[in-house]
Amino acid sequence: MPNSPRRAGAAAVTAVVALVTVTACNDGSDTGKTAAIGPVEVAGVTVTKDKALHDALPDSIKKSGTVRVATDVPYPPFEMFVSEGGKELTGLDYDLGQALGAKLGVKFAFTPQKFDGIVPALQAGKFDAALSAITDNKDRQKVVDFVDYSQSGSGILVAKGNPRKITTLTDLCGTEVGVQAATNQLKLLTQTQAKCTAAGKKKISISTYPKDSDAQLALRSGKVVADVLTKPAAGWTAKTADAGSAFELVEDPQAPGGYNASPNGIAISKKLPELTVAVQKALQALLDDGTVTKIFDKYGVASIAVKEATRNAAVD
Repeated sequence: MPNSPRRAGAAAVTAVVALVTVTACNDGSDTGKTAAIGPVEVAGVTVTKDKALHDALPDSIKKSGTVRVATDVPYPPFEMFVSEGGKELTGLDYDLGQALGAKLGVKFAFTPQKFDGIVPALQAGKFDAALSAITDNKDRQKVVDFVDYSQSGSGILVAKGNPRKITTLTDLCGTEVGVQAATNQLKLLTQTQAKCTAAGKKKISISTYPKDSDAQLALRSGKVVADVLTKPAAGWTAKTADAGSAFELVEDPQAPGGYNASPNGIAISKKLPELTVAVQKALQALLDDGTVTKIFDKYGVASIAVKEATRNAAVD
């Protein structure tokens, strides 16, 4: 998935997972039938059912009261377990699913599924939808439909206070930068070298590490002035490492979703077009009332949220 947070050499994130306060909790494996749910509190917002949207759902889902959702855990900050070895889920995608379910008046029941098996499982009818930071692309659009909810690419993590005043990618020219080996982020830094030269600046001194956690240690110790990783991971790390006192996420207004950002979507079975339409409308309602912003902000990545709910937005 080029330039995606998902499976693009994404880094391990050193962070403590905070428990999400959600009414009608889920143990991560409940896909049984259930009655339509009531109001749900997500990220400090109470989300209530929209009857018109509920009525627009496929009859099968209205009858069961459940949308069966596949997700690959862990993948911070999108998918996480509340506690190591536990089954209870948390994370941006889980929160968003609970909010969408409450708006639609049904339960979004999440079940862990290996990432490479998610789309085939949707095709086989095992799940109705998937929320797992999945990149929307043309190949996947042939077999599933997407409701896009974020744009994300690469981000820059710096020490708290941003002592070198890094604001753009080219500000890294002439500095020491850490990055995980064999990732899209390494390719991005390598491609930036030509821009440094064209601007009359020194090239970036790139240090590669086996894991992004190693790059973070280098940043802590001052061996590098920045760490380039996926923007969602950078935002989550900045928010959680040392309770937010260790790092800072650089926000480039020219690249709100990150560098080389691509759309990520809720994948939905093509056998359920009514569900796709209803989810898109529910997402737009949650965007309009600010709920989505609060959910994304909770995980340190408010800037990657879309402004408008679209379907199958990827163009390549």
